[in-house]
Amino acid sequence: MCGWNGWGWACGGDHVMGIGMLFFWIIPIGLIAALVVYLLNQGGVAKRPESALEMLEKAYARGDMSREEFLQKKDDLLGEKKLPSRQ
Repeated sequence: MCGWNGWGWACGGDHVMGIGMLFFWIIPIGLIAALVVYLLNQGGVAKRPESALEMLEKAYARGDMSREEFLQKKDDLLGEKKLPSRQ
């Protein structure tokens, strides 16, 4: 609706201005929120890959292998060679 508002001629620009201000604030706030979520998911620090020994220890803790298997594989990974005993 256009009409005289006491100070000048106006054509209902309040709604358009309100929507413009809404986008003016929502877009930057949304970008900041997305950046915060991204940084929190990254942990801020690069995660090091899990070592073979750590994976072996977790498998043993889950019960995926016997103690003998665990000790043999651990020795293989660490390079500890045991000579067979002579009798």
